[in-house]
Amino acid sequence: MRKTRRTAWRARRVGAAAAALALLGPLAACGGDEGGTPTINLYYAPEQNLQKVVDDCNAEAAGRYRISYQVLPRGADDQRVQMVRRLAAEDDGMDVLGLDITWTQEFASADWILEWTGDNQAQAEQGTLAGPLASAEYQDKLFAAPKNTNVQLLWYRTDLVPQPPSTWDEMIQQSLDLKGQGKPYQVITMGAQYEGLVVLYNTITVSAGGHILDDEGTDVVFDQGAVRGLEILHRFATAGVTSPSFTNSIEDDARLQFQGGNAAFQLNWPFVYPAMQEAAPDLAAKVRWARYPGVDAGTPSKVTIGGYNLAVSRYSKHPQEAFDAALCLRNAEHQKFSAINDGVPPTIESVYADPEMTEAYPMKDTILEELRDPATRPLSPAYQNISTVMSATLSPPASIRPEHTANELRKSIKDALESKGVLP
Repeated sequence: MRKTRRTAWRARRVGAAAAALALLGPLAACGGDEGGTPTINLYYAPEQNLQKVVDDCNAEAAGRYRISYQVLPRGADDQRVQMVRRLAAEDDGMDVLGLDITWTQEFASADWILEWTGDNQAQAEQGTLAGPLASAEYQDKLFAAPKNTNVQLLWYRTDLVPQPPSTWDEMIQQSLDLKGQGKPYQVITMGAQYEGLVVLYNTITVSAGGHILDDEGTDVVFDQGAVRGLEILHRFATAGVTSPSFTNSIEDDARLQFQGGNAAFQLNWPFVYPAMQEAAPDLAAKVRWARYPGVDAGTPSKVTIGGYNLAVSRYSKHPQEAFDAALCLRNAEHQKFSAINDGVPPTIESVYADPEMTEAYPMKDTILEELRDPATRPLSPAYQNISTVMSATLSPPASIRPEHTANELRKSIKDALESKGVLP
């Protein structure tokens, strides 16, 4: 890979941080319409090369509208709070909203975003992978267009592990064997009390055939598969194969720990690949990737997806132009550009077959394989509450008592579901 692409991946969603500082004032004024051309304000997280996509779409619009990129804060919680405050005030200066995939149902239930119908819906759905598309739906209606997705992989040292493990049991045993031989052995992943821990548990649970909520997202299920997920997470945390800082690790911490050379495995997002190529090239030459480990031999894992969706604000003064702008921002050509330059995997399946993707995404086939049969986080308007209580109850994983913890989670998730309105 060329250095510019590696650098772009490592700097994912960071490069626009300086611009964000000028835009974070509470309910800051946005540019108005100029010369009769509607201004479409795009509220989106910092993404290094997104302005180039915006410029391309403005050129294609040929004066019908002009997109203005309003850069949100870097942190997901801060992004959400800023948009919630503006929407609660019925701010008509917001048009296209970049929503983390866990927010779409919340914003739709609050009646803050418009349904995608007719030709807009058809264009948003055409060729889009099923998992990302499901994250944009609420009550069987489409409320956003998936812009990019993401999925974690198993990264492993080929000098230590000739063949990657296909299950958690195999991975733990291989790690213990390496430990007994005095070789690097740790399994590195995210275990801090935050969303990353919920994602880890959700992936294990869905891979075990478990369910946290029912299909409608309105009632707690927490079946035996979910209990088995607790058993596996507890066994992993107590097997002696994690790093000492497991319970404090988030994504970049895990990346740095793996690059330190004491680990045999890492479970993390694809951004670790270009970062390793640049920061630890000798180690990178020994590292390969595989599908995330499953629970039962012969049954592939189902891996929790991430990503962002584009929604149109109910209070937009120019809704049709906003829909057109959103479709341009997430079309196949622009998804390919963002994938190559900003490291955000596409939601349109055909993009993966483009020859330009091969250099930027040598692991694209494994990513696509997982995306075709993924896990989604519980789809509920109350997901923020659900995630908060789950991360608190699951932390630290070594303290999990499967049946007891399951009962705790059944009660706390039920309470979270009964919360009214959009969470602050």
